Amino acid sequence: MVGSQDLSFFAAISRASSLAEAARALNVTAPAVSQRLKQLEEKLGAKLIDRVRGAICLTSEGELLLSCATGILADIDVLNATFMDRRKSVFGTLRIIAPLGFGREHVSAIMAKFKTQHPQVSICLNLSDSPLMDARNEPWDVIVNIGKLPDSSMIQQRLASNRRVLCAAPKYLETHGYPRHPKDLANHACGVIRENEDDVTLWTFLSSNGTDVEKKTTYRVIPSFACNDGEVVKNWAKWGMGIIERSEWDVASDFVSGDLIEVMANYRLPNADIVALASQKTLRVARTQHFLDFLRKEISAQVSGGWLCKRV
Repeated sequence: MVGSQDLSFFAAISRASSLAEAARALNVTAPAVSQRLKQLEEKLGAKLIDRVRGAICLTSEGELLLSCATGILADIDVLNATFMDRRKSVFGTLRIIAPLGFGREHVSAIMAKFKTQHPQVSICLNLSDSPLMDARNEPWDVIVNIGKLPDSSMIQQRLASNRRVLCAAPKYLETHGYPRHPKDLANHACGVIRENEDDVTLWTFLSSNGTDVEKKTTYRVIPSFACNDGEVVKNWAKWGMGIIERSEWDVASDFVSGDLIEVMANYRLPNADIVALASQKTLRVARTQHFLDFLRKEISAQVSGGWLCKRV
């Protein structure tokens, strides 16, 4: 018979790139992992993984087991948490998936602060350039997402408004001039961040033209520089390489220091609001409820402090 420990073991293997990495995560030897995997396969009478050049690849039976294991382990976690809730205790592993930059800059500190208040909680943060994609294969309690959301049954809580802006270093603008209209971007060096599958070269602008009716303009830029790390692209812009599109939370301090200046402020870019996502199941757990309340208050305090609204 397969037990919960077998399911936890196999879930850990599926998250690793190799059996050696799985052994390190489980704090056992690689031979011990191989032996236990063999025993599990014998229990089920099915091969669960293929190893191609040392890398782990789940078989169809392995994919089926992982899908079942994820749901069962989540149910067990909710069951344990429900009974602990009756004792007014916040405990267990808090699993958060968040965007790379915002997660590193803000969510990580908020999680650390939350843990100091709830020492029985273990924290696990997965930083990703595609949080919603990662959530399909990783266990999670809360997803922090920035930008457009697909239709979903997940419960959404808006944490903060997030303006998108175009900006560049003063020395770049002094040399190349200030663009006044999207079509002027053809004469400028533009940088993009390739974090996911979005079409990052198609920039959208909104202009009211003095009326209540907004006019939407799209313009495709030909990138002069690109990277999958937003911090790298921002640094390149600060060094005078060209114009970039960034979230206001990310460049607010650079506006204050004067390292970057907003350009084409008369054209508003669509907002990319910061949202927390939870499921009906995870929201029933005390640690999720407490963390969402804590996250919302911390983000609200930071917004009030000006990190989303400092302008030049």
